[in-house]
Amino acid sequence: MRAPRRLTWARAGALWAGLSATWFAGCPTGTGPAEPEPVAEPEPSAEPEPAPDDFHDPLSTPEEPTVLLSNFTPAETCGNCHVEQHAQWRHSTHAYAMVDPVFRALVHERQVAFAGAQDQFCTQCHSTIGTRGGEVVDNFSFDNLGPVALDGVTCEACHKVTEVVRPYNAGHQLEQYSPMRGPLADPYPSEFHASVETDLLGTAPFCGSCHDVIEVSGLTLERPYAEFKESPRGLDGGRCLDCHMPTYDGPAAKDQPARTGLRDHSFIGVDTPLGDNFFATPDDKAAHRARVEALLTDVCSLSLQTADTVSQGTVIDLFATVKNEIDAHNLPTGTTFIRQMWLEVIATDDTGQVLFETGTLDANGDLRDFWSELDKYGDNDLVSYSSRLIDLLGTPVLFPWDATEHQSTSLSPLYERTSTLFIPTAEAAPGLVTISVRVLFRSHPPYLLRALALDEYLDELVVHELASAETEVLVTAAP
Repeated sequence: MRAPRRLTWARAGALWAGLSATWFAGCPTGTGPAEPEPVAEPEPSAEPEPAPDDFHDPLSTPEEPTVLLSNFTPAETCGNCHVEQHAQWRHSTHAYAMVDPVFRALVHERQVAFAGAQDQFCTQCHSTIGTRGGEVVDNFSFDNLGPVALDGVTCEACHKVTEVVRPYNAGHQLEQYSPMRGPLADPYPSEFHASVETDLLGTAPFCGSCHDVIEVSGLTLERPYAEFKESPRGLDGGRCLDCHMPTYDGPAAKDQPARTGLRDHSFIGVDTPLGDNFFATPDDKAAHRARVEALLTDVCSLSLQTADTVSQGTVIDLFATVKNEIDAHNLPTGTTFIRQMWLEVIATDDTGQVLFETGTLDANGDLRDFWSELDKYGDNDLVSYSSRLIDLLGTPVLFPWDATEHQSTSLSPLYERTSTLFIPTAEAAPGLVTISVRVLFRSHPPYLLRALALDEYLDELVVHELASAETEVLVTAAP
């Protein structure tokens, strides 16, 4: 296997800024708002010096423990008082971070690729406390981790953060002796812990400190915070939690009076945990899926344009315009090299004969592109809004540590892109041709689960319809 390029943490900061600025240089053109000027953000403090081996970072991937695990509390204990908040978190993807079978399988692949030498790369965000507390070491086993490490993004992983040092790769300062920090100006006295008011947890850089990710090679992998900084919502002073932690009214802790404007700790996103072990009941799983569907409602719009009439044997020019209606980040965002968003187009004539199709799936449920085992490159018209990782030869690769380039076609906030598709009519019966178009999305592709030997979860993958439209074109008999 090709050895990856090494990058010191000091150089990573400069590369992150440059890569973010040039991210969309190779994307297809489209129309939409002009790129805004970057919003002013609080300046992070100076980065710690990199460790000699260029991988370990004293902040987020330390060679020796920088905190004591005994100074942290399992989330279940926090739930004794913060009943509602714990119930919300318990079914969140933050709680799922270290038990996710896809994550665990990817960690295993990285362990094999680097003989365990980079085992902290993924866990630096997925289990900040376990990583800094010395439980995640070279060639670690999930079976040997304690409850706090396995809690993933647990209560104190956020509420004991005192500073954002850099807005990526777990770039925050975790203070083990800190009081619990949060946005309440008048927290009620507690015999269990002291509390301090802070605005930090509500800021976009705080979220970005884990949700933006740069590979060891310097390749940008995830950049929702970088996208947010440049977005209309970011420029207007919005926050990530406006959508992902909506407010509700209720007690902040057991036996306390109700408050207004508490934040929901479900941290709803586009992923639904796989399997039956994570959720307490099937109803909990169904409720989570319903919240995902609600979040995906109206995230994009679709419009079609064609001629009204064409002559048999000519081509119907279909102009399909998809607009990202989200004002805060790209669509899709996050792990776009895993997520799939694409255009499905099916044209049929009056007899029901299919004249043209793209974006349909093979018998394995995969798109008919490079990763299809049954119809590789069988869909030359495929329109994708995701991204792909490629190596030095330009060949798509599955794992980010094998990639030298990350190509994205995701849609910027409030940006629209028009794709032109050519529908043949030589075989069409005279009459109306119906063209049905859908924008589809799923969080994982089947080929990834099969590559990771996770076939048992294939039936759980959900394809979400984000938008749909239909148009008709009259095909007249050829002269």
